[in-house]
This record gives sequence, C-alpha cells and structure tokens, in this order.
Amino acid sequence: MKLEMETLTPKGVVEELDKFIIGQEKAKKAVAIALRNRLRRQRLPEDLKDEVAPKNIIMMGPTGVGKTEIARRISKLTGAPFIKVEATKYTEVGYVGRDVESMVRDLVSVAVSVVKSEMQEEVKEEADRRTEEQLLDLLLPGMKKEEKSEDQDGGSGSAAAAGQTEVGFQAGSSATTTESKSQTREKFRQLLRDGKLEEKEVDVQVSQGGFPAIEIFSGSNFEEMDLNLGNLGNLFGGKKKKKRTTVEKAREIILQQEMDKLVDDDQASDLARQRVEEMGIIFIDEIDKVTAKEGRQSADVSREGVQRDILPIVEGSKVNTKYGMVDTSHILFIAAGAFHNSKPSDLIPELQGRFPLRVELEALNSGEFYKILTQPQNALIKQYTELLRTEGVTLDFTDDAITEISNIAADVNTKTENIGARRLHTIMELLLEDISFNAPEQAEQTLSVTPEYVRERLQHIVEDQDLSRYIL
Repeated sequence: MKLEMETLTPKGVVEELDKFIIGQEKAKKAVAIALRNRLRRQRLPEDLKDEVAPKNIIMMGPTGVGKTEIARRISKLTGAPFIKVEATKYTEVGYVGRDVESMVRDLVSVAVSVVKSEMQEEVKEEADRRTEEQLLDLLLPGMKKEEKSEDQDGGSGSAAAAGQTEVGFQAGSSATTTESKSQTREKFRQLLRDGKLEEKEVDVQVSQGGFPAIEIFSGSNFEEMDLNLGNLGNLFGGKKKKKRTTVEKAREIILQQEMDKLVDDDQASDLARQRVEEMGIIFIDEIDKVTAKEGRQSADVSREGVQRDILPIVEGSKVNTKYGMVDTSHILFIAAGAFHNSKPSDLIPELQGRFPLRVELEALNSGEFYKILTQPQNALIKQYTELLRTEGVTLDFTDDAITEISNIAADVNTKTENIGARRLHTIMELLLEDISFNAPEQAEQTLSVTPEYVRERLQHIVEDQDLSRYIL
C-alpha cells in the first residue's frame, strides 16, 4: 500500500510497519523520523533547503531481526525510489567487481520505470481509444485490400470477410458506400467491446527484440557504453516485423505501444531524477563485511577501498547516468550489518561521520516469535494454512502448539547460530513436511497441530546438539 507523504506522520509510519514487523521500536522510530524530516525539508526556503542533509542510519543486529524488512516496507509505504544493494558485491577501483556508482544508476533506472508506469496510467484512457481504432483498422482493412484478398483466396484469408460473416454483413465492391462502411465499423466496434472477436487472428507490427552480440570487458560499465553508443540507430533493435496473433494479445501489444508514444520520455527522466535526488533511498546491506580487521591485509585493502569509494556518494557527489547527472547529496542511505566480528567504529572515520544515527536491533525471544507466527498480515501460520487449503486440507494450530514452536525456535537460536525469525521458516518446514507431502491424498480433512505433535516431530532433533546444528 502506497501512502501520500503529506499524510504520513511518524506515528503513522510506525503503525504501518507494525502490521508486518514485530518489535524493533527504536529502528522503526528512527526510520519514521528520517522520512518525516525529508518532507519537512521540502517546506523550507530554498536558501536553507540545500543546507539540510539527510540523517543517514546504520542498523546493527543479528540476521533475521527485521533490518532489511523495515527498509523494504518503508519503500512500499511511501512510493519513494528505493534500491537494496549488497556492499560485498562492490570492490575498490582497480579490482574486478561492480563500480559503487552503479547503485545510483540502478536507483535512477528504478525511478524511471515507476514514473513511466504512473504516466502511462494517466494516458491509459486515450491509449485505450487509440488501441480500439487500430484493432478495427486491422479487422476492417480498406475495400481495395478486401477485393484483392477475395480474388486471391476467395475471402478465406481475410479477417474482415470472416468477421462480416459473423454479423451477416456482405457488400460488393461497387455497392459499398461511406455510410455502410461506418455502420460496419460500428458493428465491429460493438463486437470488439463485447469480447466476441478475442480469438480472431490479426497481423500486428511489433519491434524485433534482437540484441547484438557485444562483449563487455571486465571492469567496464554497461551504463557508460550505453551513453557512448546511444545514437547508433538500430544497433539495439527497433526494426518492425509482422506478428500473427489473436485480437486479445494484439490489444496488449498495441496498448503498450500507444502508451509509450503518449508518454514523454524526457519528462519522465527529468521527474525520475528529481525524485531520486529529493526522496531516493539506498539500503546498503552487509556493510560490516567491508570493514577492515586489525592485523590483516590482502583482501582487507580492497574492503577499505570500497568504503572510500562509497564515501563520496554518501557525502554528496554528481553521478553520470544515461538519464543525466544525478546529485546524491540528499539521498537517504540506510546501512545495515550484523557486526558479529566487527563494530561500526571499524569503518573508516569519514564514513562513520556520514551515518550519524546508530540503531541497535534486538535479538528476538519466544514471545516475539509467537507474535511473528500469528499477528502480521503475512504471518507464517496464515501462509501455511492458506497454502494447504488449496489442496483441500484444513490446518488447525492450537494456541499451545504455536507457543511450543516459538519456544523451540528461541531455544535453538540460543544453542546454535542466532538467525532470528528465519529459524521459524526452518522449523515450520520440518514440522509440516509429512503433512505437505501427503496433502493431495488428504483432501477435505482437518488436521490439528498440537503441542504433542510439535514435540513428536521436533523434540529429538532439538535435544541432539549435532542434529539441531545441521537440521535446524
């Protein structure tokens, strides 16, 4: 659900996040304030507006506690341009790997797609009208063309002749008048709107999707290549070809073509760049994996290099994209990491200074696991119940059984690696393995999941440390 930024108060943001994410109130509050500050900045005078920098956030906490989910839900709530990247896929300039500036290019591409979709919705009514006229042109070609088709194949190959048989319309080439043509077109229009011509075949013009074989050498950026080769005509396709298809599919093809014609690409690019600069959010995950550790060299040199390459983007710089220059000064950056073997102070001081807000997410306990299983709109119990309902099997989880599952998840996380809520996915899969396997043969049955069933399926694995380490 996308909400208007004007009406999105910090409390409202937290309330929306509560529908999907259990606990982590500090992180939700920090993100909600950061979003509201972006709106407040828009209301400032121009001379002060540019001086207010976003307060970037570092989220610290074990895996599976909601760091990525918070950022992802924020993007869906606000409709702001958003992209999630992994810090580990970037390398220092000079090493084989992705250039850190590509995160900004990817963000702009996402924004352009979103803006074009919005603009296409605005022109859809006009595009629908044009599509209908084009379909009628395909179904009712000119009379000379009809005569030629009838002379060649007796009318069997003419879409118009076949359609005329359906409406009982027959006209000789000499007797056809403008009025009769108009009447025929209106009859076909009504048939088209009634869905009676959906399976009729027509020839529609489509762009060829061929792509030239171009080798991209390691270390070079496709975006840069695109900027340099953008004016070489049909290098990347663009030629038209005829495609024989049904009216139903032809409508989709023509509608997309008409919406593309009605949307101003330059206007979409300008609006997308403006949104990225004012409201863009980049979520950098696994930031702790590019910290350099004391007493180690080799790969750590590149890790520190990645931080230094990220620094100017976070500080504010101009990045060249195929849609134009983008200023990153007011993009909101949210970094996240488990920081098991490192800490935020291991980041280079300059980068630490660009992330003034530090939020520590807490490990989940059995009570929170219970809420995760039952309360969110996408609760796991609901997911598994609905999945098996498609096979005609009704799952009935008792409250005590859900409590037992929550206790086992917390216990395993304590004794082995703490992977947060992801532990619930592992346990639920193992718990319902036999039921899922036999579901097609158990249609129209109601199966109860009780504490006894949970213990029977899981207790021996939980008690065996070796088994729990490898299975759960």
